[in-house]
Amino acid sequence: MRALITGITGFAGSHLAEYLLEHQPEVEVFGTRRWRSPMDNVAHLEGQVTFLEMDMADYNSVHNVLAKVRPDFIFHLAAQSFVPTSWSAPVSTFETNISGQINIFEAVRRLEIDPVIQIACSSEEYGLVHPDETPITEDNPLRPLSPYAVSKVSQDYLGYQYFQSYGIKAIRTRGFNHTGPRRGDVFVTSNFAKQLARIKAGLAEPVIRVGNLDAVRDFTDVRDTVRAYWLAVNKAKPGEVYNICSGTGITIRELLDRLIAMAEVEVTIEPDPERMRPSDVEILLGDCSKFHRDTGWEPKIPFDQTLRDIVDYWFDRVQPERG
Repeated sequence: MRALITGITGFAGSHLAEYLLEHQPEVEVFGTRRWRSPMDNVAHLEGQVTFLEMDMADYNSVHNVLAKVRPDFIFHLAAQSFVPTSWSAPVSTFETNISGQINIFEAVRRLEIDPVIQIACSSEEYGLVHPDETPITEDNPLRPLSPYAVSKVSQDYLGYQYFQSYGIKAIRTRGFNHTGPRRGDVFVTSNFAKQLARIKAGLAEPVIRVGNLDAVRDFTDVRDTVRAYWLAVNKAKPGEVYNICSGTGITIRELLDRLIAMAEVEVTIEPDPERMRPSDVEILLGDCSKFHRDTGWEPKIPFDQTLRDIVDYWFDRVQPERG
């Protein structure tokens, strides 16, 4: 069997590749990258994974890679995935997230191959969620509040449309917040942990700069999330949509408090206007019972372990800066 991971050099892609290599040795792993993609997250996988250069925006590039690999599974993770960037670059967000997925679907059709395709959609699609609508099921209305979220709604519905129209075996996973080691430092858990690590190492003043601390989020460890992706392509129903989440909410304020306690530093917290969004999603708390029913998946890694691993990761990363 062959698995193709788009965006393998990213956060979730690198963890998925590790999961497949360790737990699914019968699967040959291929991953796409752009020529300028940093390889830090996957350098340790050289020789175990076949890396292929591919431009998601170029149909011929996508077609050529799929023709070469002819995968049994496609994990489509490549995306512009940072919500704030979508405000400053909405057009490129749409081009990357929507056009790239259409190119995959069209290449699959024209090559007449029949892979199961997992599409990494997002809980951001739910957007404006009313208090009486939590925990959020897959039937909740979609009220996206950012260009990123709208692009993910489009990816989501394209998966449904191509399944209905052409029988493409698309499985749509609406992932709630997932985090862990190697998460980019623009995302909240890593951003706080990196700030704390630099403060502890004496490389920054003892001030943590924050955005909206009142938002409630549902976090899952990335290592549980990628295990869910594998179960999705093997046990979930093509054409269906599934929440992947822990079912437990935490405010960003409590998240920061836990990280500060783990870092064992004293800090001052300061609001940063640059971290405030034009419109923010106040609560994302999910219900994954549908996915559990169809696949048996449930998260296993305690959130405090996830946070500890993130803190340790960033402490190790900033040590060389001390000289």
